[in-house]
Amino acid sequence: MEKIIEESKQGERLVLENKPENTKKLFIESYGCAMNFSDSEIVASILSENGYNTTQILEEADLVLVNTCSIRDKAEQTIRKRLEKYNAVKRRTNSKMKVGVLGCMAERLKSQFLEEEKIVDLVVGPDAYKDLPNLLQEVEEGRDAINVILSKEETYGDIAPVRLMSNGITALVSITRGCDNMCTFCVVPFTRGRERSREPQSILKEIQDLWDKGFKEITLLGQNVDSYLWYGGGLKKDFVNASEIQKATAVNFDQLLEMVAVTFPKMRIRFSTSNPQDMHESVLHVIAKYPNICNHIHLPVQSGSNRILAAMNRLHSREEYLALIDKINTIIPGCSITQDMIAGFPTETEEDHRDTLNLMESVKYSFGYMYAYSERPGTLAGRKMEDDVPEETKLRRLQEIVDLQRKHSAFRTQEYLGQTLEVLIEKESKKSDKDWSGRNSQNITVVFPKENYKIGDFVNVEILNCTSGTLIGKAIGYSEMQTK
Repeated sequence: MEKIIEESKQGERLVLENKPENTKKLFIESYGCAMNFSDSEIVASILSENGYNTTQILEEADLVLVNTCSIRDKAEQTIRKRLEKYNAVKRRTNSKMKVGVLGCMAERLKSQFLEEEKIVDLVVGPDAYKDLPNLLQEVEEGRDAINVILSKEETYGDIAPVRLMSNGITALVSITRGCDNMCTFCVVPFTRGRERSREPQSILKEIQDLWDKGFKEITLLGQNVDSYLWYGGGLKKDFVNASEIQKATAVNFDQLLEMVAVTFPKMRIRFSTSNPQDMHESVLHVIAKYPNICNHIHLPVQSGSNRILAAMNRLHSREEYLALIDKINTIIPGCSITQDMIAGFPTETEEDHRDTLNLMESVKYSFGYMYAYSERPGTLAGRKMEDDVPEETKLRRLQEIVDLQRKHSAFRTQEYLGQTLEVLIEKESKKSDKDWSGRNSQNITVVFPKENYKIGDFVNVEILNCTSGTLIGKAIGYSEMQTK
């Protein structure tokens, strides 16, 4: 669950500026975490160079791709329904349409999709997107095509991603791929492979390009960004065999974060996601040092019970996690902390559940991503543990977690009343065309009257009111981050 699932973005379609020389049409939808949306940008870039323009009209597409997620059963079922829809259109309207599955489900269900159910023409895993032109040639020649080989090297550092339906203000920048932490509930090590990091200069080059295009905020992205380690290429696990010069010149996450902050002092910087066992104090000091690094840390805990944490193979205890929370609060006062939480993991008792609620009371997270446990085939828990918590118990515990989080979110937003906060304007408010919507450094949504401000401005906003998830205020002028 080291992946943040934003429900509002599920099924988002990618649309690019058309190239007049391209003759084929691509329809692509993305589901799952931010990494999947970032990967879709890479796929679109590759196909744009190979004759495809994007379309939002499914019926006219030559190629339909869905970028998939395997983290929850709900996600897989949603994608299966979309595949049914694509194939219905293919049968009734556009027999020449080709359908492909990308991402985590591609890797996990490759033979099922292609051979048993015969519902797709193309299956491409997360490390094989550069092979898409070759695979599409196979499909054009009447053969099913598949590449789900996991790479030890691939980071897509040489691909300039296109931007998903972008507001032109915020963007994702991928810095790592894969994960070495074998949490028993998680499919990521099996679908995305082992950890490898992207060369720092390619990251800076991508951010420079974004800055030149007018972007104002980037999110450094990975399954576990705190594990970032560049020593010339290769897997992180092989760093022990690196040469002395490689070890001496290696770049870790706090160094990369500082490098980005110094190079782009007017660019606001976020990162996601962090594993508590890999979050080092040095990162906290870098955040505290640079005003353009946001004071928000997503720190998934998954459970408040040491027994369940051990069963999940989480390499942190409850006590270590709370000690890290104390460090964050000491080094970065006012930093918002958010969570992932799983209800109903195998063998979880009421006492374990109470431990989770008690931990939440101790931390009082700003917000969180909360799930009922769903067994994922291929994971260690799926292979070795019985899913023995009744569904109704899972859902009741989940609801108690959600209710408590709602209470804590309200508590945290109320803390901002009367404060003046720096907000980056991102879009028009959903509820009123007279208001702007943006986020503060702590990643809380702030809404305020438009006046003479525009999207992309950094504005100081006095907070006058709030709901449990939104701050409401009035702009009082530009902030220091505003580029004059």
